[in-house]
Amino acid sequence: MHKLLASTYKEFLLITRDVGGLAILFIMPVVLIITITIIQDSSFKSIADNKIPILLVNHDNGLVSETIINGFVESNAFQVIQKNKEEEAKDLVFKGDYQLAIIIPEKLSLDLDKKVNQNVEGILAKFGLEEDVEVEIKETILNKEVRLYFDPATQQTFKSSVKNGIDKMISKIETQSIYKAFQDQVSEGDDTEAIFETDSFISFKEIVPKKGDKEIIPNSVQHNIPAWTLFAIFFIIVPLSINIVKEKNQGTFVRLRTNPVSYATVLGGKTMVYLVVCLIQFVLMLLIGIFLFPKMGLPTLDVAERLFNLFVVAFFAGLAAIGLGLLLGTIAKTQEQSAPFGATFVVILAALGGVWVPVFVMPKFMQTLSNISPMNWGLNAFYDVFLRNASFIEFVPEITLLLLFFIITVLISIIYNEKKNAV
Repeated sequence: MHKLLASTYKEFLLITRDVGGLAILFIMPVVLIITITIIQDSSFKSIADNKIPILLVNHDNGLVSETIINGFVESNAFQVIQKNKEEEAKDLVFKGDYQLAIIIPEKLSLDLDKKVNQNVEGILAKFGLEEDVEVEIKETILNKEVRLYFDPATQQTFKSSVKNGIDKMISKIETQSIYKAFQDQVSEGDDTEAIFETDSFISFKEIVPKKGDKEIIPNSVQHNIPAWTLFAIFFIIVPLSINIVKEKNQGTFVRLRTNPVSYATVLGGKTMVYLVVCLIQFVLMLLIGIFLFPKMGLPTLDVAERLFNLFVVAFFAGLAAIGLGLLLGTIAKTQEQSAPFGATFVVILAALGGVWVPVFVMPKFMQTLSNISPMNWGLNAFYDVFLRNASFIEFVPEITLLLLFFIITVLISIIYNEKKNAV
């Protein structure tokens, strides 16, 4: 125990003497998390609060075009700007001045009514409900298309949501037109009571989790704090591995081997010091989310009744990051090997773990591969606590994986060091 405390004290002296390194460990993650959260929160607000201007060329001026325009206006997400010429609207969109242009063709509403009436008359005639059977040549009505022009830089999700919205509005109009045509034919023009209900029978309602009487609605802060805190914690492998490589190159480990101190004791001292650094990083992130973000107009981080579970997850995530740093520092021979590899490897683990892109939108192969990323285990555990309001038992599998990862990496480091020194 005395040797472990002595090793810990040595690591404490080394890390506190490197003021620049300490500044990077604490200041850079803070800058990162503030920047990312502001950007994401602004993007959410731009969708929810700021209306996106779109162009509309209306050659119809009927019920269909009126319904489409009203649908966009009532969504409170778009500002409809009407233009007269399709070419003008197309050029403005393709130049990137606008995200979208909608071109509604001529006689869309009129031809829709004609087509529906033709179909209804044909159905009633087959059932023998048409009294006056006259041989007439039916007018050929060509299919109509609503043309959409998107800015080439527009994301596919935006395109899909707009297409689905317009399709839903037009489908509703078509359904109502069919009901109305049947009503007119059956009632023979008399003012009779409606026989069809055109209101939607099926509706959608989102059920969100509740805590007591309060709904738990995730926000950008609850998504970003865990993700980028985890990224900052794992980035500790860079200074940790450099520290080990530096001691090897300076001959510190050679002097330690002349004393009855095991490599496990040396690693234990580093683990204790850097684990404290990880937890300080975590506390700093929480304080920013609780006190600084509200003053910047961002949502407040809610940690009520979650602190213990959050610290448990941060503790085991820190162990996993330290284990990886110890292994890298043990295997690397120069700082030029450990620093670039460590930084790149953390970025890869973050990408696989879902820190940048949610795992569910990745290809199937990458989703399977993400299961081996310790960042994915830590992020799922944080989300369990922050967003899913999980109990301690529910995230035990994730923290168990993080602990096993730490144990395995430390054992590999010790075995590799012993074999290397035995040669």
